[in-house]
Amino acid sequence: MAPLPGAELVQKPLQLYRYLLRCCRQLPTKGMQEHYKHAIRQSFQVHSDEDNPERIQQIIKRAIEDADWIMNKLRTNQLFPSCRS
Repeated sequence: MAPLPGAELVQKPLQLYRYLLRCCRQLPTKGMQEHYKHAIRQSFQVHSDEDNPERIQQIIKRAIEDADWIMNKLRTNQLFPSCRS
């Protein structure tokens, strides 16, 4: 289960960037939101010179999986009581 609907539509780095920032808005505290926004920006700067399409898709897939893991971990820790399964 992806953290937000539309993960399957992410194909380009800019789409991923926007998607991950939208995921940040769902985090429970302002501190967590800022932490992950900063991490996302740093990661994009580090990978900005990547030009291998296969590697770009690999990075996109991993970033979505990581976002999914974080959101699921928060749900299981009951930081999102309204999102319990």
